[in-house]
Formats: sequence, C-alpha cells, structure tokens
Amino acid sequence: MPAPSLPSTFTRTRRAPGLGESVLRPDAPAKTKGEFAFSSDLWTEGMVWGATLRSPHPYARIRVMDTAPALAIPGVHAVITNDDLWGSRTYGLEHHDQPVFADGVVRFHGEPVAAVAADHPEIARRAADAIVVDYEVLAPVVDPEAAMVGEAIHPAGNLFRHLRVRFGDPDAQGEVVVEGDYEVGMQDQAFLGPESGLAVPSEDGGVELYVATQWLHVDRDQIAACLNLPREKVRLTLAGTGGAFGGREDLSMQIHACLLALVTRKPVKMVYSREESFFGHVHRHPARLWYRHHASRDGRLVNVECRMVFDGGAYTSSSTAVISNASAFAPGPYFTPNAKVDGFAVRTNNPPCGAMRGFGAVQTSFAAEAQMDKLAAALGIDPVELRLRNALKTHDQLITGQVITGTAPVAECIVACRDLPMPEPLSADAPVMSLPGGAGLTALHGDVRRGVGFAVGFKNLAFSEGFDDYSTARVRLELGPGGEPVATVHVATAEVGQGFVTIGQQIARAELGVTEVVVHPADTQVGSAGSTSASRQTMMSGGAVQMACSAVREVILERAALDLHLAPADMVLEEGELVTKDGAASVSLADALRAGPIEATREFHHAPTEPLDENGQGNAHWSLAFAAHRAVVDVDPELGLVRVVQVATAQDIGRALNPLAVTGQIEGGIAQGVGLAVMEEIIVEEGRVRNPSFTDYLLPTALDMPPVVQTWIEQPERGAPYGAKGVGEPPTISSTGAVVAAIRQATNLPLNRIPVRPDDIALSPEAAARLA
Repeated sequence: MPAPSLPSTFTRTRRAPGLGESVLRPDAPAKTKGEFAFSSDLWTEGMVWGATLRSPHPYARIRVMDTAPALAIPGVHAVITNDDLWGSRTYGLEHHDQPVFADGVVRFHGEPVAAVAADHPEIARRAADAIVVDYEVLAPVVDPEAAMVGEAIHPAGNLFRHLRVRFGDPDAQGEVVVEGDYEVGMQDQAFLGPESGLAVPSEDGGVELYVATQWLHVDRDQIAACLNLPREKVRLTLAGTGGAFGGREDLSMQIHACLLALVTRKPVKMVYSREESFFGHVHRHPARLWYRHHASRDGRLVNVECRMVFDGGAYTSSSTAVISNASAFAPGPYFTPNAKVDGFAVRTNNPPCGAMRGFGAVQTSFAAEAQMDKLAAALGIDPVELRLRNALKTHDQLITGQVITGTAPVAECIVACRDLPMPEPLSADAPVMSLPGGAGLTALHGDVRRGVGFAVGFKNLAFSEGFDDYSTARVRLELGPGGEPVATVHVATAEVGQGFVTIGQQIARAELGVTEVVVHPADTQVGSAGSTSASRQTMMSGGAVQMACSAVREVILERAALDLHLAPADMVLEEGELVTKDGAASVSLADALRAGPIEATREFHHAPTEPLDENGQGNAHWSLAFAAHRAVVDVDPELGLVRVVQVATAQDIGRALNPLAVTGQIEGGIAQGVGLAVMEEIIVEEGRVRNPSFTDYLLPTALDMPPVVQTWIEQPERGAPYGAKGVGEPPTISSTGAVVAAIRQATNLPLNRIPVRPDDIALSPEAAARLA
C-alpha cells in the first residue's frame, strides 16, 4: 500500500534565534502561499470516499432502516450502521455516552445514523441519501430548565453535573446588593479547515489514521475500543490542521473512517462539507445565569450568589469540566470572602456542546463583569476603581478555598490596561467606512455615540481536578548528513495554529546549542502530549522538551568529560561547544557526537491537583492567568449598528518565549471575543440548527476587527518551564464583556444577552420608551 501524501508539518530550519525572540513560523510561507497540505488534501492510491447519513430530526425513534438502495448503487463498497459494529458502540471524552451511530434513537439534529464508502465523494453522498430511514418523530427537549425536571432523554439521565460551591458564610449580606439575569448564545469554533482525514488498513489487521485533531492519544483510545483492537494496532498521525479552538477535542469522522477502512480493506478518506462541519463538532455552551452581588459601602465584595444552567446538548463531551470552570471562576478575578454558587450542566436535544476557547470562563465572565459595572453604579464608584479594590493577588483564596500560590497580577493588568492610549475621537469628517454600518452607508456622524467599557477575566491553565496531566517528549541529537549536529524533537503535540512548531525548536536550540532542529510529525509512536487545549502546550510540552533536552545534554557532557579525563560537572555546553568551566579546553558538539546519537524521552507533569468536594472546595488548579480589556465602540442607537473602534488589553503571560506568537494569540483571541459580543451565534430553533454556513453564521472579518493595543505583565510563574504561562484563552474571556459594557455606556441599555443584535439596541423596550 503506497504511503499517503503527508502534510507539511515536518519542519526544518537553520535559523538559531533563542527563547524570547520573535521566531517566524516555519509553516507560514507554505500556508500563506496556499501550498500547505491540510488534512483535506490527503490522498493515496486506491482510496475510496466516506460519507455520513445524519438525522434530520432533533429527537426521534428509528423504526426501520433499509440500506439496500444504497448498496445497489454502482461504486458503493460498504454501508455500515449501528447493527454492523463489533466493538464498543459508544464513545466520549469523559463519559462514553455518545453512540457511534444512532442506536435506535436520535437525540440531536445531525446525529450520525449510517456511513457509506464509495469510489467517488458524490457517489458516497448519493448512496447515503438513498438509505431509507423511517423515523417516529418525538417532541424534543430543548429547554435545559425543563430537562432538569422532565423525562430522561438518555439512559444516563439529563443532568451531567451539579457543582455546588459554598465558601465562607454563603448567607452573608452586604450593605449594597445588585442582581441580574444574563444569557449567552451558542458560539461556534468556526475553524476554517473542516473535519477530514484518511484511514488506511494495515497488514497487521490494524489501521493507520491521518487526521486533523487536538489530542491524538485520546482519539486513539476511543477508536481502538470501538474497533475492538489493541491500542498498538491503531496508529494516528497528525495531518495539517486548519484551526481547532476546542472543536476537535471530540471525535468526528475518525471512527467512521476507520470502520469503513477495515470493512472495505481500502483507504477511506472523509471530508466534511462546511454545513456538515456545523453538525460534526461540539460548540460553546449556551448559558443562563443569575447573579446577586453583595458589597460594603466602601466597595468591598461581601458575597456572590450565582445560579447557572449550561445547555450541554445531547451528549456529555466535556460538560462536566466546563461547568466546573464556570462555577469556580463565577465571581471573576476578585477576592470574594463568601460565595454560594450552583452550576448545572444539562442534557437536551440541542446540538452537543463541549470545549471552546475560554472553557466555561467566558460565560461567567460576561455576567460577572456586568454585575461589577452594576455594582459600581449602585455604589457611585468608578468601575475600574471598584475592580482594583477587589483584585485578587497571590496568597488570596479563591471561592474553592484554594490559596493562590502562583503569580496573580490582577491589579497590574487593570492599571496597565487603563493607562493604554485611547483612540482619537470620532471626527465630523471621518470616512464612512469608519462608522457603524461601514460600507452600508447607513449611519450619520451626528447620530453616533461612543462608549467605553472595561472587563477583567481569568482562568486555569492546563487540566485540573486531579487529572494526571502530562506531556511526553523524545529528543534525539545526532550528526546530520553534512556532519553538523541536528536535534529532532518528537512530541505528539497537535499543532493547530497555536505555534508549538516554533516553541519546540526554540527550546531545543536554547538547551542544546544547535542551530538545526527538526520537529518530527506528531503521532502516537511517542507518548501522549495531552490535548492542545486549556492553554497548556507551551507549559506542558515545552516542559517535556526542556527535560528531554536536559537529559541529552547530560550524556553529551559525560562524553566530553571522559575524553578530557574530567568530571561532567567540570563541563558546560555553550553555543555548540563543550567547554571546561575554566575555559582551558573544549570539544565540539560534532566531535562528541561521532560516538553515536543520543536520545532521551521524558514526561513533564505539573503539580498535582485534586477534585472539588461536595462543597466545591479543593486545590483543583495548577496555574492561573489573568487579563484586562478595555473596549471603545461607536453605536448608532437608532439603527442598532455597532463598530468596535479599539480593544486595549494588558495580559498576564508569565514570560514571552516568542513575542510575535504572543501578539498573534492575543489578537486572534480578541477577534473571537468581539465575535461573541456582537455577531456570532448558532441559531437553534426547537433543536434544529438554522444557520449552518458561513453565509448565515457571521464572523468578524478584517473590516470588523478593531485595532488592538496590548501590553504584557511578565512575572515568571514558578514551576512553569522558563516561567511562561499559556496565553491562548485569556484574550477571549473578558474582551466580550468589555465590548458589551462599552455598548451599554453608549446606549444606556441593560443588554444582558450576547451576542448583542441590532434589534436589542434599536427595538429594545427602553429605546421604544425613549421614542414614545
């Protein structure tokens, strides 16, 4: 069987900038020129194409399914359903409650019912459409509050998790009390590369899968169980991945492609269409939140009460962890001596929800920051000053009882963000493209009102609640074909756009003093690196690479010391030379490697954490990251149009290992925060997705993206490699709240739901009352 064409993730460069320098991505030229091979570009001789049949109903019972019409179509090689499975019939990230194919009942619009393999993608699609399914349509359960008290729609029940947090005196009363209800819509990760991959049957009865994913080893384990194969017979290699943002943590086409490959004994390629992609991955949880804040007259938080209900959709995915984050971070990054929080994650017949950038903290940050503004107004205190008075700091307790031992520069973030330069005022002759509505030429200069909003957010880094979180790295140092030292870094770290392809190289160069570093394609032939999520890979896989390099360095120092009849402790490695500490003698790295390659494999584990107890108490998190955002918006209240003029941010990053990459992560994260604030939402009506396209699901474009003014708070985190913190998620968490706060200031409307739509502004009851 010929090997498939692999993506360009096997990267090589001879540049040698070290840590702290802005290293360009080695895959950037190919991506910008359209030459990078994404997973949808995979090809091998003799392959066939897979397609999935999905349910048109959010909730229905399958009475009869007839696959004969599909099998009768020339060019069709196989049709498989739940009846054809020979391994586990369910899978899932945390609980295996999601069927590979509907097991007699469909529980969400777009649930897989069958899969087909055929010679051509159009034949496969026609064959899938030819399968006859007789459904008994049932009334879907789409309201999470109703789901909590209604009939179970799954044998495991409708409640994924209720997390109860009780801290201090949960009944403590403040002198000033504010209360509010908030709602967050369903946001999509909207990665540009749709789900795709190529499954190739192997001669040992196993399967090779080349796929765009976020976590190779967890994919492998779920696939192996469903194929009833030992893990070593299921081998995954990361294919070129066009974004993820959490949406690739759950399986999509992986099991279906592997099943078809084993049934047909042919390579099977599957590529979702854009519409199918909206059905094929989880989304951000929609949420309803009620808050009551208590404070003293001088603006100190006394108590925060919160009840939140997250709609997890039909299957668990990571809902239990999402609601844990949402509950733990419910008050925002403020010292809260008393708290009473009840978080519920609930099963419905809506689309499944799971991981997305910000993971539970986004929803609560939006509501909690609105409460802080409301509290500031009630107290007559400047909103920024109120946040400063309550800002968390190192050695404070979270509402989970955990004492913060790492860096917590919340006040520094607030002050630095506040002091960033403001944009110029809107002038009377400003070009129309700078007005709300832009090219629509709808807003007039005199109608535009400007608002400024502020918000602060925080979140855990890496995995929490007792999860054994680790990453594995294998580093090999040897002489290259030209006789020069070459380091090869082999990790299973999924490169989904976050930039580990540069960080891994920078670390190897810094630790081994070599100029040429090769990043091996990520696969399951090395130990797990964990997921590329939770802002964890720079810390976790970076730590593993550092440890493996250190082990290699020890061996090379021993070799050099032996040649010079010295102890290894007398030698140091400096810029490719093994030098005695007194500088009297040296051995080149190349000479020391003539005795053969050196290879080391190491695992990096972060400090242990523990599950939360029945009162939501425990040391559940390893490290925290903070960010403050200030947004400036222009609004035409009569038309309901908004233009985000500027977003300023100060972010706690530990230490910048690649400043250019940090800048990019912050700008990208803010784009998603702006999107959730004013435009991004999957519209679900009675369980049906109404806008599964980039025509109807609106994303910020370059014209919608405001200038970002940013500064960083660099306080190295103890226990983290080089003191660096993950930077991917904080830009998203509170940028949304800042934008909405700015719209509130411009319009004086409550705006307690996101995304804010034009009719929320122009047709609100308050706006109508003003016009009356």
